[in-house]
Amino acid sequence: MANVSFSFPSSHQGCVPEDRNEEKRVAKGVQEHRGEDVAVLNPFFSGFGSRQENLSNRGVCLPDQSQLGSNPMVLDHFNLDVSYPATSGSEESPEFGNKQKMMMPPSSKETLELLSSYWTVLKKSKRDEPGGPNLEVSVSQPKLSAEEIMRVAGTRYIQFQHQGDNHLSMLTHPFGPAFSCLSEDDLKEVELAQLLLAAAEKVDDQQFDRASRLFSYCELLASKRASPAQRIVLYFVEALRDRIDKQTGRTISTKGLEGKASISQGLSTSLTSLKCHAQLPFNQVTQFTALQVIIEHTVSATRIHLIDLQIRSGIQWMVLMHALTERKRDPVELLKITAVGSAGREKMEEAGQRLASVAESMNIPFLFQVVFLSNLEDIREEQFNLEDGEAIAVYAPIVLRTMISSPTSLEKMFRVIRNLNPSVMVMTEVEANHNSPSFVARFIEALFFYSAFFDCLETCMIQEAEYKTIVEEMFSYGIRNIISTEGHERFTRNVKIEVWRAFFARYRMVELELSEASLYQATLITKQFACERFCTLDRDGNSLLVGWKGTPILSFSAWKFR
Repeated sequence: MANVSFSFPSSHQGCVPEDRNEEKRVAKGVQEHRGEDVAVLNPFFSGFGSRQENLSNRGVCLPDQSQLGSNPMVLDHFNLDVSYPATSGSEESPEFGNKQKMMMPPSSKETLELLSSYWTVLKKSKRDEPGGPNLEVSVSQPKLSAEEIMRVAGTRYIQFQHQGDNHLSMLTHPFGPAFSCLSEDDLKEVELAQLLLAAAEKVDDQQFDRASRLFSYCELLASKRASPAQRIVLYFVEALRDRIDKQTGRTISTKGLEGKASISQGLSTSLTSLKCHAQLPFNQVTQFTALQVIIEHTVSATRIHLIDLQIRSGIQWMVLMHALTERKRDPVELLKITAVGSAGREKMEEAGQRLASVAESMNIPFLFQVVFLSNLEDIREEQFNLEDGEAIAVYAPIVLRTMISSPTSLEKMFRVIRNLNPSVMVMTEVEANHNSPSFVARFIEALFFYSAFFDCLETCMIQEAEYKTIVEEMFSYGIRNIISTEGHERFTRNVKIEVWRAFFARYRMVELELSEASLYQATLITKQFACERFCTLDRDGNSLLVGWKGTPILSFSAWKFR
């Protein structure tokens, strides 16, 4: 990623304002970012959505559509060749479809520009919002969220970078009167987060002894039984330690981690995972929106064929069955569901049995089939047993990202799907960029993303403390995979919606505009949760972004082949 780096530019470059002015700006911005004010914003056109800035604003250039359509080898440059070294003089762009070469700056002179860009875009979105309400709050507001803690820490870290290697000196610098609204606990957690940032810089510079000393300070000051910010710091410290161990050749046992891949990717069907999905709004918003889109594109079809690329429990199809029984015209002659997967065949078949039982109780003619492949590269059209007159809909729920590290499988999958010519394909994906070859870029993106996510867990699972702890442990495997691994070991490779758009352009796919009914469905679902005021719905082109206090968590989009 161009200009995404870790060291800090000197103040004469204009990147670090005067301390006092900067502190006032940050303190005021933290007040403006309060989640308590999110509810008053338009749920679809909130200014918070502007934080999801275009990649071009970060110096990353995506190819035009003609490049994508004409170059059959462009996928090879979609950061899917994962065998490159972690730090080299020349890197491919981390984004799909970018063949431009560029030189990475020396690690010791890199900057945390992502920290600055997150803040700049947030402030810009507030200024640009027409007629926006006054979102300033009094000093009596509750403590900062984990993401706000990281934002303030990042800004202060940039301010005091000129103090050289003595990162502990940051902790003795007074915050100034602009931060008088922060509690003592908030100030301590900001200092803790600054230590984490300093440790990450030392890891990037391969100053492992200094990084380890900073880890010890973090572990001394934080507890996993305390706030989300402290827990986030400790999980990232663990990930950084793993990275050091891997880079220094220490033996790291991977026994049992294979089974954690499905958990950290959100593919598990365990009781804990189901509890998490039930308590958090994100998956339910995208699931019901997807059902609405599928219903709209099969409204007059009597033979419906659903292709589920990750069946999990399949509970969403029970909701669809109920909707089909409400049809006034064109009764369903056959509902066929094809589950596609390369792991967990027994669970797929169990899901099919449950769905068959429900369909029978509703008098819906039903057929369930499994396309189980040990290697997704072996997928073929004839495995789907298509019949004349079927309306096909493809459902891809947070699954395509798992194929990014296997470009051949991803390409083969989309060639087959294109030949099936579905009426619609609906897709949900994690809206984050965790696929950069730059360790720094991944670290900062992951820090903000998981901070927001842990804030959500703290709010939404307050009555499920035991499950919340287990869920956090599950997601910590994703943090470790993003931060500590490189090459084929790194399977957590989330990319943002604009990256998928560039990829889909190769297959002449058109992004469909979501109907008012589907958008209303999304709004309706958020209102079923006690935390609805913190769940934000924004638009990115035709896509729907579902987020927490303005930080995008998932994207939902609908597609059709031309």
